[in-house]
Formats: sequence, structure tokens, C-alpha cells
Amino acid sequence: MGIADEAIERGRLLASTACAGCHATGTTGESPMAAATSLREIVHRYPLDQLEEAFAEGLVTAHPAMPQYIFRASEIDDLIAYLETLKAER
Repeated sequence: MGIADEAIERGRLLASTACAGCHATGTTGESPMAAATSLREIVHRYPLDQLEEAFAEGLVTAHPAMPQYIFRASEIDDLIAYLETLKAER
């Protein structure tokens, strides 16, 4: 497994722990919370550089059920690496 593959796997694991309670985080499946858009849809709504910036500043959304997350730089890199794979799936 190469460095990029390791980053993707760490990003997948981060998404599965930090996001999967509400959002579908894989290439298929519905979000556990109906109002939570799947990550595979989010990556097509927003440019990854905007998501990267939002993760760095502390992700805040308009709906109150979304907790505020602040990710470390290494986590952001891994999460973006994983989100890139979701974007490529379509």
C-alpha cells in the first residue's frame, strides 16, 4: 500500500467515525439521517478546495443537528484524499 493509499484509508476511517452517524460515507447507501446529504453528493456540490477550507476553519452548517468539527491538518489531507475517490466514482 502506497502513501496515497494510506491517506485514502485514513480518510475513509475518519469519515466512518466522524461523519457516518448522519451521512452516507461510501459509494452506495442512504444516510442514516435523512436530512444529511451523502458525502458522495457533497463532493459534487462543492469544490474540494472549499471543503478543505471549511474543514480547516471548523465545519459549521445551517442545520442545528450538525455538530461543529475542527480537523487537524493531517486529518484534512486524509479526508480530502478519500473524498477525491468518491468524486471520481461518478
